[in-house]
Amino acid sequence: MKPALVVLAAGMGSRYGGIKQIDGVGCHNETLLDYATFDAKRSGYGSVVYIIRKDIEAAFRERIFDRIAKNFDASYVFQSRESLLSPAHREASKNRVKPWGTIHALLCAKDAVKMPFTVINADDYYGRAAFETLGAYLSNIPADGTEHAMVSYVLGNTMSRSGSVSRGVCTVKDGYLVSMQEQTKINYEGETIVSELETGKITLTGAEPVSMNFFGFSIAAFDCFTAFFEEFIGRNAANEKAECLLPEGASKIIADGKGKIKVFTSQETWFGMTYPEDRALVRAEIAKKIDGGYYPDRLWEKE
Repeated sequence: MKPALVVLAAGMGSRYGGIKQIDGVGCHNETLLDYATFDAKRSGYGSVVYIIRKDIEAAFRERIFDRIAKNFDASYVFQSRESLLSPAHREASKNRVKPWGTIHALLCAKDAVKMPFTVINADDYYGRAAFETLGAYLSNIPADGTEHAMVSYVLGNTMSRSGSVSRGVCTVKDGYLVSMQEQTKINYEGETIVSELETGKITLTGAEPVSMNFFGFSIAAFDCFTAFFEEFIGRNAANEKAECLLPEGASKIIADGKGKIKVFTSQETWFGMTYPEDRALVRAEIAKKIDGGYYPDRLWEKE
């Protein structure tokens, strides 16, 4: 069974200042979404599901989707603040603007995904090797099994000089994830990497394995995430800023004894579209890969 790719593409882009999901970085205005989908297709994935906002649908179709759908089995679903909420929770959250985070986004795709799947961010570059590794793993697990996986990255390879980043800092033992702490403000102070926690600043070495939201799950994970989100929304429906995050939901699978997450590690140097200044860097990195023959000048056969 070929796994599916699920892409978290409903972000608001508040730090970037625009719809970064559809911002062109390739020779023919291809986006990071194009390159991720291309890598997944090359790595044996059978389909892709994008999770987007309704308000960007027209631009998303024009800039990305209609082209990809000519070359791959592609579909999309919507995430909104009201998605999956009861009437009472909708009323309690009426002053909120944003949706509820990455677990909420993933649950919006539950009905569209019927096989093991990889989930990624729309605005990060992961490298084809990660897709090959996780794709091969997911092709050999039961569709409803309790064995999951992730590709971790080395923190020092995932930092931005443009501002702080959010990373899930992982504890790994015997090749499996033990726990993961979402740290939302990791940045450079000079050449030192620091993380600003509620309890104060801590210094990191840069060698820590971190989550970049590159996970592989069987469909059994949806039941775990549903329970996790229901508990979360029960506590936070009136909170205008709380988010239900994928690293926390994945950690809960382990803590509750509902499954295991095998950890593969990538040495790939990350780049992505977090800040406006990042676009020039991303374009330059993609150009290097095209010049080196890693990607063709024009990604898709059918435009």
